[in-house]
Amino acid sequence: MTIKTVQTTPFDGQKPGTSGLRKKVRIFQQPNYSENFVQSVFDVVEDKAGALIVIGGDGRYHNRTVIQQAVRMAAANGFGRVMVGRGGILSTPAASCVIRKYKAIGGLILSASHNPGGPDEDFGIKYNIANGGPAPEKVTEAIYARTKTIDRWLTVDAPDIDLDTPGEVRVGDMPVEVIDPVADHAELMESLFDFDAIRALAASGFTMAFDAMHAVTGPYAHEILERRLSFAPGTVRNGTPLEDFGGHHPDPNLVYARDLYDLLMGPDAPDFGAASDGDGDRNLIIGKGRFVTPSDSLAMLAANAHLAKGYDAGLKGIARSMPTSAAADRVADALGIPAFETPTGWKFFGNLLDAGKATICGEESSGTGSDHIREKDGLWAVLLWLNILAVRKMSVDALAREHWARFGRNYYARHDYEGIETARAEALMHDLDAALATLPGKSFGPLTVAQADNFTYDDPVDSSVSRNQGIRILFDGGSRVVFRLSGTGTEGATLRVYLERYEPADGDLGRETTEMLGDLISAAATIAGIEAHTGRTAPDVVT
Repeated sequence: MTIKTVQTTPFDGQKPGTSGLRKKVRIFQQPNYSENFVQSVFDVVEDKAGALIVIGGDGRYHNRTVIQQAVRMAAANGFGRVMVGRGGILSTPAASCVIRKYKAIGGLILSASHNPGGPDEDFGIKYNIANGGPAPEKVTEAIYARTKTIDRWLTVDAPDIDLDTPGEVRVGDMPVEVIDPVADHAELMESLFDFDAIRALAASGFTMAFDAMHAVTGPYAHEILERRLSFAPGTVRNGTPLEDFGGHHPDPNLVYARDLYDLLMGPDAPDFGAASDGDGDRNLIIGKGRFVTPSDSLAMLAANAHLAKGYDAGLKGIARSMPTSAAADRVADALGIPAFETPTGWKFFGNLLDAGKATICGEESSGTGSDHIREKDGLWAVLLWLNILAVRKMSVDALAREHWARFGRNYYARHDYEGIETARAEALMHDLDAALATLPGKSFGPLTVAQADNFTYDDPVDSSVSRNQGIRILFDGGSRVVFRLSGTGTEGATLRVYLERYEPADGDLGRETTEMLGDLISAAATIAGIEAHTGRTAPDVVT
């Protein structure tokens, strides 16, 4: 095997965020751009000689091209073996599953998650480590440092492999196995949940609709929901992965999955509705006539997880990202187990899961998962919901009402101001941070600030400290507003404003969320000076 060295120079801005490096496709299509980043990852990976690496993605435009490049580069860099999903397909949770099952050194996941796809849209590359989870900050910082000094990348002269035919081929001296992307993940799901009980639920006349959004979970949902669990053909909608996701935005929220929401709120609604996103790690849960926020879903799943065989021994702890509502904390308290509040980003949950401190984790951005892998897992959440409903023999609405009557209700919403000029967004956050010390005791309408800070996380496992993770404004009575700049976009900045009002179990539990959050919305706009800083008078997306 002859290794080819290609001379190159660094590109600015190849810093991976919480979910890897994300840019527009046209950026990745520049000569050497993808190769520089992949080589930087490979240069940082230790003990790669002879090791297995997993490669796959969500099927978006440019996936196949980068997979072929990465396979040749893996051979040149001394990896011993590559496993790649058939068709280049491998959902993010499935990639984590495969990395863990086959003891790979890590994996490249080619995805921009819930961002749109196509020639003029988004692409991304993320590196996951041997535990199956996203690379921690010390690794991503090392990758970024390497991108700033890289002067060559390595490859071999070899033709493209046939990504659509399962089996083993060789690239240079390295074997490459094209695997069924669904089988390992489906097998893991069957080990965690009572498929017999869910099949009985389906046979009883219980109906559901799953929107795969023309993204990666289509093949997984067809196999698990329709074939293994015997839900009716057609249960899975938009189930064929497309390079541009059918021209839609594959984000399972009430804006981009509006058709599903309208169906579940309509007169002919099925009993249960769900959706997943571009790379399969997020989920949307809607019952007949009842939307369940991701924060509530985490709490309700945790409260009932013992009904599934994979969790019948109980939970070790519950972890949530800081912007996620505190609903799960109340469940943890009732169960007598720890509750952890982490920064946004699944990598922060990895330490807790590996240390056995937490079992179920969740983020308000529609991501929930457990210690079965080290990523959030959209279909896992759907299956746990189905398992719970099969055992409890009640509707989603009835389960939600019962939960709130016991724990109280956290009215919750997220307002996104997208595509803000980065400098203006950063100025807003800077001015807000500078004003924190002056806010306690001030009143905004009926709300009085009890505490204000910039969230700092002290990791209880490795003692690392993560600062500046989001600005929190906490009010008397338990309500709060959180401000963050998102790290998942590719252009400009997105200001996320998280609004939460707690109503105790004997409070007003059946009102509309927007009505209950009105005072918080006004206070947030005033405290941050949103209109003055951004020119925006309303958010672009409300979820």
